[in-house]
Amino acid sequence: MCRYFSLSVTLRYIAVMTMLFSCSGHSGSHQKDIDYTKLRYVMVETQIARRDITDKNVLEAMRTVPRHLFVPEEFRDDAYRDGPLPIGHDQTISQPYIVAIMTQLLKIDSVSKVLEIGTGSGYQAAVLAEISDSVYTIEIIPALGRHADSLLDSLGYTSVQVRVGDGYLGWPEAEPFDAIIVTAAAPKLPQPLLDQLKVGGRMVIPVGQFSQELMLITKSEEGVVKESVIPVRFVPMTGEIQKRQT
Repeated sequence: MCRYFSLSVTLRYIAVMTMLFSCSGHSGSHQKDIDYTKLRYVMVETQIARRDITDKNVLEAMRTVPRHLFVPEEFRDDAYRDGPLPIGHDQTISQPYIVAIMTQLLKIDSVSKVLEIGTGSGYQAAVLAEISDSVYTIEIIPALGRHADSLLDSLGYTSVQVRVGDGYLGWPEAEPFDAIIVTAAAPKLPQPLLDQLKVGGRMVIPVGQFSQELMLITKSEEGVVKESVIPVRFVPMTGEIQKRQT
């Protein structure tokens, strides 16, 4: 899946790094901000742009959102590494590449209405909000939901609506959605979410228990088309869906 940098990508990368290092005369907390910005650009160039993520809106969103603010302070210096990180309550913030590929698969733009199931830290919602002006997100763990809501608001993501509740049930009063993204693994496709997806809409969801596949679901008048994308490993979806596994 990975490919080497093209010459144009490499030149852009060198230009960005030159610009960032030219600011190295600053000190204190501002210098730390510059360091995180540098790490964010490196993350996008090395972990995302070279792995078949080509959507310019997704790449720009990943360059913009301060991922280090969405993880506990003790993990901030690891925020731009190629892997997930714990955020408390036995939950994680996903690997940057996984956030990017799930966002790209949705094919959203500024007028898309997007539903996210599993707010977690709020990072994925922030990435979505950099592209779409209408993002709804649901978190089943109250402490995570409240913290994400406060953080997103403090960072200016006022277009994101956060709800604490069971994501299996979706957000019926806001349907239909152009895109739905689920950031916890479901043993099977949640029917309420399929019902709330607009005809022509797309849903990205990890499906399975121990063995999981990231699935792209496209809804049409005739039904749904399911496409397996890549193997993944997500925390399990909890709540009502656990009662409906049989």
